[in-house]
Amino acid sequence: MRWTLAAMLFFGFAVPAVSAQQNAECLSCHSEKTLQDQAGHSVYVDEAKQKAGVHASLGCTACHTSIKGYPHPEHPRAVNCGTCHSDEAKDIVESVHAKASGEPCLGCHGDPHAIVPGKDLQSPVFTLNIPRTCGSCHGNTELAKKLGLSNVYSLYIDSIHGFALTKNGLLVAATCSSCHGTHKVLSHTNPESQTYRTNIPATCGSCHLGPKTQYFAGIHGKQLEAGGSRAPICADCHTVHQIAQVQSVSWQMKKLATCGECHQKQFATYLDTFHAQVSALGYVETARCWNCHRYHDILPASDPQSPVSPANLVATCGQCHSGATQSFVSYHPHADPRDRKSYPPLYFAAQFMNLLLLGVFGFFGLHTILWFVRSAFARRPSGLREKGVSK
Repeated sequence: MRWTLAAMLFFGFAVPAVSAQQNAECLSCHSEKTLQDQAGHSVYVDEAKQKAGVHASLGCTACHTSIKGYPHPEHPRAVNCGTCHSDEAKDIVESVHAKASGEPCLGCHGDPHAIVPGKDLQSPVFTLNIPRTCGSCHGNTELAKKLGLSNVYSLYIDSIHGFALTKNGLLVAATCSSCHGTHKVLSHTNPESQTYRTNIPATCGSCHLGPKTQYFAGIHGKQLEAGGSRAPICADCHTVHQIAQVQSVSWQMKKLATCGECHQKQFATYLDTFHAQVSALGYVETARCWNCHRYHDILPASDPQSPVSPANLVATCGQCHSGATQSFVSYHPHADPRDRKSYPPLYFAAQFMNLLLLGVFGFFGLHTILWFVRSAFARRPSGLREKGVSK
C-alpha cells in the first residue's frame, strides 16, 4: 500500500482517473444523506469534504479493501488505518486509547472521509483545536465517570497554558499532546510515559529549557537524578493541568504551604517570623521561601553558589534590606525557640517572655476585675451603701 501511494504521487496524472471512477460509483449511493445500514447508522459521505480531504486521491477500495464490487456485503470489514499508517497504528495499540475506544483514530481525526492535514485550521488535531478534541472525552462528565477518567478539560482551559492558547492564540503554548504525546499516549504509571514522575522534568523542559537547566543544577534535580523517589518535580509545585501564573498573589500564597509539605520544620519556624505574619495579612512585598533560596536552582547552604551561603547572605538580604551588614545577617530565620538543645539562649529568652506576658496579663486582668467590682459598688445609692455598712 505504501508503494501504491508513492506511485500515485509520482504518476499523479494517470492514477486519479481510476480513483475518480471508483469514487463516482460509490458516491452514486453514498451521496444520499438518508442512506443507512441495517443497524441504522448513517453511511452518507459528503462528496465536497471527501474531495477536499487528504484521501481524495485514493479510490474508496484503497481503504475499504474487503469490497470487491457491487453489491457489496452489508457489513464490510472495518478499515485498517494501519495498512498505510503502520507506525502510528503500532503506537496506538500500545496506548491507553486502544483499550478505551474501538476506533481510536476516528475519535481524534473525525470523519474518515473528511480528514484534512493536521496543519489545516479545520482539523481536529490542529494545535488550537486539540484541547477541544481531547475535551470531547476528558471534559465529558458522564463519559469520564463511566471510564474512570479525570475531568481535566476545564482545569486546562483555565490554566496559563490554556489561556495562552485559546485566548491569545499562541501556537507555542503547551497542549495535551505536548505533554502526553500524540499516538503513543501512555498511563502516567508507565515508566515510558512522558508524564511518568521521573520523566516530567524532561517533558516540561522541552519548552522550559531554562528552568530545566536550573532545576537539574539544584539540589532537587540532583536528588532526582540520584534516584530519589521523593525529590520534588515540576508538578509538585506547579500542579499538573491547572497551572497558574506564578506572579499571581493567590499562587504565591499557596506555594508557601507547598514548600512546607516537605520542609515541615523550616516552614513551622518561618511562620513565627515577621515575614510570614505580614504575608498572612496579604502583603506581597515580603520575603518568602524562593526569595532567599531561589526557584529552580535551589542549593544547600554549604554550597558557595547558594544565596543562603554565609558568604552571600549580605547580598541576599540586601535585596530587600538596603544597607544590610554582617551583623544584620547573623539573624537565624529558622531558629526554633522551642528547641532548647539547639538554641538554648533563644529558648530561655522565649520562656521568660512568655512568663512575663502571662504575668502582665494576669496582673492587669485581676486589677481590672477588682476595679470593676469597686466601681459597681460605688454606683450603688448612698442609702443602700449605708445599710450595707450598718449590717
